[in-house]
Amino acid sequence: QVQLVESGGGLVQAGGSLRLSCAASASGRTFSTYAMGWFRQAPGKEREFVAAIDWGGSNTYYADSVKGRFTISRDNPKNTMYLQMNSLKPEDTALYYCAASRHVTTQTTMRAYGYWGQGTQVTVSS
Repeated sequence: QVQLVESGGGLVQAGGSLRLSCAASASGRTFSTYAMGWFRQAPGKEREFVAAIDWGGSNTYYADSVKGRFTISRDNPKNTMYLQMNSLKPEDTALYYCAASRHVTTQTTMRAYGYWGQGTQVTVSS
């Protein structure tokens, strides 16, 4: 079982950058067995997929809306996953969640993830 805590959200101007972190309670060896992902949810909208990374960090996958601007990564010995967000736009404003899956390959659907963090707010002003 994995417990997740996000951090790094905040208020930024359009075009700015933020780095989100997701700290896991599992050991590095255990953490490495989970595929990981980031999702986001804006008020009045459904939660949507943002980015995913496989169990070893060798493969990544991005939603078209963030491809080329966001980078997902993980540091298994430190039990931490990251989302580097560059060239932020007002439409990126949302509550961002990290999630862990028992799968080992990249997953893009909420149903594939069994563990979720509490979320961290990202607000991008125009």
